[in-house]
Amino acid sequence: MIENLHDTLIASKRGTPKLFIVSGLAIPLGLGVQFLLAGHALFAQATWDAHIMFGALLSIPILLQFSYAAIVPHLRGFIWWASAVLVLYLVQIILAAGGTATLAYHPFNAALLLTASLVMLFKVERRRAYSFPHS
Repeated sequence: MIENLHDTLIASKRGTPKLFIVSGLAIPLGLGVQFLLAGHALFAQATWDAHIMFGALLSIPILLQFSYAAIVPHLRGFIWWASAVLVLYLVQIILAAGGTATLAYHPFNAALLLTASLVMLFKVERRRAYSFPHS
C-alpha cells in the first residue's frame, strides 16, 4: 500500500475528472498571466490591482486540485504535488502581505510555484494519456 502513495496512475481507466484537468492547466497559465501583470505594473507604471485580484482568483483552481486529490481515492497519488502547490501559494500570499522585506522573496517563490504547477500538469496529462487504450 505504501508504494502506491504517490502513484498517479492508480485506476487510470476510471479517467480523470474534467474539472481536475482544467484546474491543472489553469494554474500555470494563470501564473504566466501573473508574471505579465507584475511586469506591466513595474514597467508600465500601472497599478498592482489587477495582479492582486488575479492572484486571489488563482486560489480557485489551486483549491479545486487540492480538494480532488484529497477526496477522490484514485487521485490520491497527486496529493503531494497538490499540497506543494497549495503551500507555495499560501507562502506567496504571506510574502506579499509582509511588506518590502518579504516581498523581495515573492518572485523566487513564484518561480517555485510555477515549477510545481507545471510538474502537476505534467502528471495530470500523463494520467490522461494512460487512460486511453494503447494499441
